[in-house]
Amino acid sequence: MVPQPSQRPRIGIPYRTRKEELSGERGKYNWYGEAVRLAGGQPVEISLRLAANQLRDLANTLDAFVLPGSPADVAPERYHAERRPECADSDPDREITDSALLKNAFAEGKPVLAICFGVQSLNVFLSGSLIQDIPSEVRTDIQHKWEREQGAPEPFHLIKIEPGSRLAQLAGKNEARVNSSHHQSVLKPGRDLRVTAHAPDGVIEALEWTGDANWITGVQWHPERMIQDDLLAQALFSELVEVARKAPVHP
Repeated sequence: MVPQPSQRPRIGIPYRTRKEELSGERGKYNWYGEAVRLAGGQPVEISLRLAANQLRDLANTLDAFVLPGSPADVAPERYHAERRPECADSDPDREITDSALLKNAFAEGKPVLAICFGVQSLNVFLSGSLIQDIPSEVRTDIQHKWEREQGAPEPFHLIKIEPGSRLAQLAGKNEARVNSSHHQSVLKPGRDLRVTAHAPDGVIEALEWTGDANWITGVQWHPERMIQDDLLAQALFSELVEVARKAPVHP
């Protein structure tokens, strides 16, 4: 039986960027809500224009969070690095929103699925650092960035998953084939984050929180775009929703 909307865990999803929210550009954002719905959750849009008290009050009513991708890059000063020329502009409203949602999640024991920019945001929130531009900083033959503007097909590559990790349990094996559209990645993992997957060139592809029992998982690829036919993508969203059913909510 498909759960009714009122029975579905409420999963908060911030807009990808302030610019997209203001312009009404929803094409890429809608993938996340659809993935949550297919997994049995109720997506809740989170504006990047909320005042601090409004954001806090909304977060308190939610059961879990998905931190989506973004064309922005996390501000390098947040991880004490000088900005490289290849680093894209930051989006302060998105960073403020992510930080508020993560504070709520850690304080209240709510699960988080952090995707692409989202896993980078999570890592910096926990005092980790980032590779600002893989093509210029990492010697690799793997295409991590999707040159979609040039009409290139979406790139895919294999990842190696750490045995015994949550990700390995969800995948049912120690490798997976994932899509890729990023030019930044985790450099130094943040506090109590375990690296659970690498690309063959060593680029970090997944992190899991180990500080307590809370379900906080970050992946560098885009499972929301693979939700129709990829079992690992489906498992990531399904487990997020299942854990969210048990998460405490404080209206």
